[in-house]
Amino acid sequence: MNTIASNLTARPVASSAWPRWAAAIAGLTLLTWAFGWQSYPLYVMTQVLIFGIAIMGLNLLTGYTGQISLGHSAFFAIGAYATAVLSHHLGWPFYVGVPAAAVLCFVVGFLFGFPALRLPMLYLALSTFAVAVVTPQALKWKRIEGLTGGVQGIILEKPAFPGVLADRADWAIMVCVAACALGAFLLARRILGSQFGRLVDASRDQPLAAAAGGLNITAIRTQMFGLSAAFTGLAGALSVVAGQFVSPESFPFLLSISLLVGSFVGGVRSLWGAFLGAAFIVLTPNMAESLSKSAPWLIFGLALLAVVFLAPNGLSGWIASLWRRRTSNPQP
Repeated sequence: MNTIASNLTARPVASSAWPRWAAAIAGLTLLTWAFGWQSYPLYVMTQVLIFGIAIMGLNLLTGYTGQISLGHSAFFAIGAYATAVLSHHLGWPFYVGVPAAAVLCFVVGFLFGFPALRLPMLYLALSTFAVAVVTPQALKWKRIEGLTGGVQGIILEKPAFPGVLADRADWAIMVCVAACALGAFLLARRILGSQFGRLVDASRDQPLAAAAGGLNITAIRTQMFGLSAAFTGLAGALSVVAGQFVSPESFPFLLSISLLVGSFVGGVRSLWGAFLGAAFIVLTPNMAESLSKSAPWLIFGLALLAVVFLAPNGLSGWIASLWRRRTSNPQP
């Protein structure tokens, strides 16, 4: 079976290019407008982009490969700690530590996925759940406390930027994260549109027929598990760049649940929907807190139920259906 790198021959795209141009112009306009924002809204926007990358990685596994994971908070933690350790102990700059963390997460995800993906779906979910629960405790282990900082974690310095950006470091960090999010999106789109992506579709939709035709289902799913872990690890690494702090308590099992909620809210089979799901899990708790100090989770739960009933295919599916209705029934 060919590897990922040898199979990136894109499918022909029939849709027009103007939506992409419109999205690019809107994104550049938003980034320019955000130059005058204060630190907190810039941080919130950065978190939306970071969680969007993580959810996009989860979508590659859940929506496009048909596997379930309850342990992606572990890969988020590995990416974050890899970047923090490389920067704090070895003095590596972030622009080297972040891609190194993503590569490390791909290797860890590939090695974990190879035996785990041979398990039935329920046991795969349980094994990833176990990894998510164990990881924060393992980071506190006395034997590696000198490396990870133990319960106190690791504090890093904010990245320095030259020229006029020296006083707008928060905006510059958001732009860097946005560039990484765009690169991750284009890479995922390229992979799914390639011959390898068609093999992934076959392994998900008709696994028995694909296996009978000679397709190595486990190898395909293992590679996708590694890619999914790499995307989530990239998000974890960028979270360290944005927050300059990492500790075991930053990666509870609830983080895995939040990523899974964001995946289903945005749409499990949508790359751009991952950022809608990220906006939901980042902004909705803050809005609920501002509306009610006594019952914020009640408001969050009601908002989640509203999305589930009104948009069962996710927000991206709901928006796509509205767009199809509009284009199929143009106004006179």
